[in-house]
Amino acid sequence: MVEMGIEAKSSGEGVTSPYSRTEHCENIHEYRCDTRVGVIGIDVSKEHLVTSKGRVRKFTNNEKGYEEILTMKPNIIVIEPTGVYSTRPCQYFKERGVKVLLVSPTLLWKEKDVRGKKTDFYDAEKLENMVNKAREYVNNPLKELVSLYLFMKDVQTKQENRLRRALFLVSDEEKLSEERLEKFSKGDFSDVKLYQLEYTGTVLREIQVLARTLLQTREELKEVRKMIEGNVPQDHVLLTIPGIGKLAAGIIIGIVGDIKRFPRPESFVAYCGLDPVVERSGRIEVRKGISKRGNKYLRSLFYFLAETQYSRNPTLLKFYETHKDKLKGRKLYTALAGKLARIVWSVWYNNKPYEVK
Repeated sequence: MVEMGIEAKSSGEGVTSPYSRTEHCENIHEYRCDTRVGVIGIDVSKEHLVTSKGRVRKFTNNEKGYEEILTMKPNIIVIEPTGVYSTRPCQYFKERGVKVLLVSPTLLWKEKDVRGKKTDFYDAEKLENMVNKAREYVNNPLKELVSLYLFMKDVQTKQENRLRRALFLVSDEEKLSEERLEKFSKGDFSDVKLYQLEYTGTVLREIQVLARTLLQTREELKEVRKMIEGNVPQDHVLLTIPGIGKLAAGIIIGIVGDIKRFPRPESFVAYCGLDPVVERSGRIEVRKGISKRGNKYLRSLFYFLAETQYSRNPTLLKFYETHKDKLKGRKLYTALAGKLARIVWSVWYNNKPYEVK
């Protein structure tokens, strides 16, 4: 047995220790020498990157760890996308000339063995062997902008709800026009009939603060919206769909990224959470609405567009006229939203302008 503390020697027939350097490692274990290792699978967590190759296989998820991995000179790195924790290393490696591939978590899960073996090292090794099932990492310039926009929309909604709550405590009026917000932000409540209660003074101060922050949020949202619209190409195929403008197209592109990861329209509709839930027992089939298990922002966007823009889209208008007697209210607009999601998939996936069929 070779002691780990000394430099091991080996013949060309075998290896004395898997983690000790050998004289002939350029012929046996290429990754231990100053040559390119080819493909490396990396399992990503918040704290660490675990590689499928290397004398050391666990690195910190920061610049120091990235540089240590790059010393192995990989040609290709295969990663399972894990949100924000994998985005930074993917972009870092790509900008340094390494091809980065992504493997769907669903595919990786299907690759587990019959005993359900799943560890960081095991996953890294599996990723290394899934090059043919991976897609290349591409930076989506709209992703962060859309994420910021949607976050700020959520913040705006919370601010408006809180402001309405405060107004209800001291007044019978809840209108939040731009003019009223400007007055409230300056402490001017002259056009509002107030209840003179013990807590009125405190609540008015809260209204003033909320009005000021809400006005600022609305202004920032306008700026982010302009940035999103400016990043959508004038000739993008989604803009040929009636009812979809630059903001809607930008949000869809920012969330989805690469439409090619959805090989069928059903998979895209499911990603949006608009797929129907159907239970069958014998000959009995029961429909229980939509799953709502997908992206809530896409689901809300498609529902909003279906509800407000269906009359501008000949396909949706025909669907509406055909089903308006069978479906009512939210059920009808939910079905329209699902139809619109299929139209978006078809136009974008095939890269062909919208046509009325």
